[in-house]
Amino acid sequence: MPTIDDLISRLNLLPHPEGGYYAETFRADETTNPGGRYPSDRSTGTAIYYLLTPDTFSGMHILTSDEIFHFYLGDAVEQLHLFADGSHRMVEIGTDIVAGQRPQMVVPNNVWQGARLKPGGQFALLGCTVAPGFDFADFSMGKRADLVKRWPDATDMITALTRD
Repeated sequence: MPTIDDLISRLNLLPHPEGGYYAETFRADETTNPGGRYPSDRSTGTAIYYLLTPDTFSGMHILTSDEIFHFYLGDAVEQLHLFADGSHRMVEIGTDIVAGQRPQMVVPNNVWQGARLKPGGQFALLGCTVAPGFDFADFSMGKRADLVKRWPDATDMITALTRD
């Protein structure tokens, strides 16, 4: 099993602004702007490697595109989704399908999300595919107080997945 340092070095991972480490592996040359929803054209799709470690987490954020997580290697991940109707759900991304984990998870556009390793985990190597493709202009980090106010039943996980 590779170490965290092996993964960072061999996959050329860099710190991600939301937490964890990443490397873009694909950006489609073709562009789109469905319904003029974006301020400018976007790639039709992008993909990254994404690594979580015990001292990192994916901070609560929102995208204006759909995002698909793919589990590759390591330990399971807990992911929080906050929906516009005030509901929330916790999902697990991993390989123990019998226990309810899924090796692939879709986060629809405009759904708040954040993730961390399940307690005791050493690392998780994931892939993230975004369509239309990821652009930092379509990405916003969440503020703890604002999220807790809208989703009070998810306060503990929101607190764990925010830095303020």
